[in-house]
Amino acid sequence: MSGRGMRERGGKAPLIEEAQQTAVRDQRKAFARRQWRRRWRTWRYVVVVLILAALAGGAVWALWFSSWLSVDGVDVVGTQELTEQQVRRAAGVPTGGPLIDVDLDRARARVAALAEVDEADVSRQWPDQVRIEVVERQPVAVVHIGQRTRALDDEGVLFLDYKRAPEGLPVVVTPPGTDSDALAEAAEVVSSLPETVAPMVQRIEVESVDQITLALDDDRSVVWGSATDSEQKGEVLAALLKQDAAVYDVSVPGQPTTSG
Repeated sequence: MSGRGMRERGGKAPLIEEAQQTAVRDQRKAFARRQWRRRWRTWRYVVVVLILAALAGGAVWALWFSSWLSVDGVDVVGTQELTEQQVRRAAGVPTGGPLIDVDLDRARARVAALAEVDEADVSRQWPDQVRIEVVERQPVAVVHIGQRTRALDDEGVLFLDYKRAPEGLPVVVTPPGTDSDALAEAAEVVSSLPETVAPMVQRIEVESVDQITLALDDDRSVVWGSATDSEQKGEVLAALLKQDAAVYDVSVPGQPTTSG
């Protein structure tokens, strides 16, 4: 072999050896990376669980043990006849305890049980308040029961005592022992009266659920019958009052009559 060939072979050997060493190093690095990925796949679930556990523990501590999320006050809105203190006392929400621990349904039920309350809603206001919203019943008439004068709402519920009956509300007059059905009928009648007729009504006399009479101003009266078709009867009465009469009968709204 010539000297040139030997020199070429001698020059290539170190290059081949260096390339082999580089390949070995690359293989080792790739192996190390694969090993690291396998270990990370194993440990990442542990890390995630530990993070979630820490977050859950922090949330439990904040919700049940931190003073920052404890009940600091009870906000009441919507009261008219009731006082805010009456609503708070009925709700029975203790201050100082965890806000998350407040039983909203029980508090709402206690507030809704107040005679003056038509609707109630209780909610958490983070971070430290309970909010109570009430809608009070609105009177449509008053009822004299014995020595008491009570408010009657549009559902026939008695809910408030008056020392003196307010002006502008008609008086429901019932015989002794009248049941709640008769009061509900009277309330339905009053609620169905047109705006032009309602101010004229002084009394609603309920003999029974089928015998209801309205006493108007100027000593006029209206035979109403039952509360059935009350809206139609109210519309018929509004038109009928244009006629001068002492008695208006709308008990059969399709055939109204007048007399006197």
